[in-house]
Amino acid sequence: MSIKFRLTIMSFLQFFVWGAWLITVGNYWFATKQWSGAEFGAIFSTLGISSIIMPAVTGIIADKWINAEKLYGILHVLGGLALCYIPLVDNPTTFYWVIFAAMLCYMPTISLSNSVAYNILKTNNFDVIKVFPPIRVWGTIGFIAAMWLTNLSGNKASANMFYISAVSAVILGIYSFTLPKCPPQKLIAENATTAQKLGLDAFKLFGTYKMALFFLFSMFLGGALQLTNMYGDVYLSEFGKIPEYANSIIVQKSTLIMSISQISETLFILAIPFFLKRFGIKQVMLISMFAWVLRFGLFAYGNPADGLWMIIMSCIVYGMAFDFFNISGSLFVETTTDSKIRSSAQGLFMMMSNGFGAFFGGLLSGIVIDKYFTHDGARDWHNIWLSFAGYALVIAILFAVMFKHKHNPHDVESMSH
Repeated sequence: MSIKFRLTIMSFLQFFVWGAWLITVGNYWFATKQWSGAEFGAIFSTLGISSIIMPAVTGIIADKWINAEKLYGILHVLGGLALCYIPLVDNPTTFYWVIFAAMLCYMPTISLSNSVAYNILKTNNFDVIKVFPPIRVWGTIGFIAAMWLTNLSGNKASANMFYISAVSAVILGIYSFTLPKCPPQKLIAENATTAQKLGLDAFKLFGTYKMALFFLFSMFLGGALQLTNMYGDVYLSEFGKIPEYANSIIVQKSTLIMSISQISETLFILAIPFFLKRFGIKQVMLISMFAWVLRFGLFAYGNPADGLWMIIMSCIVYGMAFDFFNISGSLFVETTTDSKIRSSAQGLFMMMSNGFGAFFGGLLSGIVIDKYFTHDGARDWHNIWLSFAGYALVIAILFAVMFKHKHNPHDVESMSH
């Protein structure tokens, strides 16, 4: 098998493991287990905490002591074993700790899979910038395939989704031991301080107003990133409680409808170089924020009959909302930070958006929905989505006014080949 094909399998399985349960866990939680919204929010906060602690720690281990592909394999096997245990859990507190254990193993594998791929491609003299994106796209395809499998096999609200995920995680774990060796790089200097080893030296970027502002907005927008992952499928499935919609495609195939979001994501990635050249980083990030307003607003007014187009449109807009922020954000970090702390700064961007953002977003949204938008066990989705849209709108306006960034076309050219 060619190197590229082997890395494609790794990328596909990496996100298949996640896609099997991430979008549908809400159905299992609310419909099958009938647990509360506040506790559900805490489940998604585990993604945040794991994104904060683990990537730096595993990065140090892979840099110093153990081959990256082996560490990657061990983490997937351990994560798979934790996922296997979830169907046996019968209370929200234990569920939280088991999913937390699974996420501590899974979240660092996202950056590790990139490191492994880069390492193997460079060792085999491939042009990483050209060869890696088509490999990475298969990750999103894996995520979509897992969503489809979970829905079409009738498991979008059953514990089997965790078994599907667990089996694929263990297979990937074993498979990664067959990959070409990625020995420790020993890039971290022996005399480096603990702060430098953990990438904490990037925190000094908070000393400049512009960067502090950027990281703060990354956190607030990161709070919005997880909301549709958490509640999208549940929202569509709960239309089933209204008799006229019970048999609609939206209810029966909710996960397939939600997967339009991921399909859109793969397409919008291709549009990014054009938008960045034309509008610049700040404008593209603003487009992303207004896309979030649209994403939530369309959900608020959509329904499975005459409002079906709004739900589908919302899923298409998601691709723009998600990609434009993540990629233009990382490009901003790439073009405005010192090369010595650049990778730490990228880690900090991920930590603020996927870490602290997801943590607070998950926790607070669960509490707010339970307290203000749930009446006699029924969730008021229209106002839930409207409040999320309002949140995104406030962030967009504040960002437009407060964040000053001059567009320099040369910044973009260096990235677009």
